[in-house]
Amino acid sequence: MGRIITLLALTSLLLVGCNKKRFAHDDMDVDAALLDEPFPNEVTVAQQKDQLLKDGFEIFDYVDEATGDTIIMQKYFMAFLKKGPNRDQPKAEADSLQALHMAHLGRMYELGYADLSGPFDDESDISGITVYNVPTLKIADSLANMDPMVKAGRLVIEIHPWWAGKGYPLR
Repeated sequence: MGRIITLLALTSLLLVGCNKKRFAHDDMDVDAALLDEPFPNEVTVAQQKDQLLKDGFEIFDYVDEATGDTIIMQKYFMAFLKKGPNRDQPKAEADSLQALHMAHLGRMYELGYADLSGPFDDESDISGITVYNVPTLKIADSLANMDPMVKAGRLVIEIHPWWAGKGYPLR
């Protein structure tokens, strides 16, 4: 019975929420107050800045002259995965380490600690990168050194702080 009441309440909220006009169109009357209201899950710039600072991130912001938007710059940590001194494992062991390495990187992404990872496509000593979205170098270093490839000595880590606009997608 409780589940049915909860389902009915959620359905009612959904229907009421869908009736709100959120966009201005030429053929619609839109209440001006709704245009100033953030979407239910939208976070204001001030709220985002407060949360980032509360979580220990280093940030600064500026206003984009072209758009008037406030851009939040956040310090990330770019880990360069470089070829390590111990690369003579048998193929089966190297393959197993690679699978564990990929699982580690996937877990870092799933947990929100890493935003971007990938290999380089050349023969340099730098095999790939991971961009860590954590508040400190110490945390990024600790997470990067948990990688099974690093523990086995096939890779070594070199980390650099890196500033990027919060929320910008790759293109």
